[in-house]
Amino acid sequence: MFYQEHNPPHFHVKYQDFEAVISIEDGIVKGEVPRRALRLIYEWLDLHKEELMENWTLIE
Repeated sequence: MFYQEHNPPHFHVKYQDFEAVISIEDGIVKGEVPRRALRLIYEWLDLHKEELMENWTLIE
């Protein structure tokens, strides 16, 4: 997550040579990440979704 970002709420992911933007609310991906890494990202998102949304409202 970067300060002064645009909506919708999202976070950025870098994995090896891949980069993507993941929507916090619905998990939609813009960019490319290998399937195995994406599964781990979704697991992490499920665990931290509420916290991520709280942080997003703080940076608006």
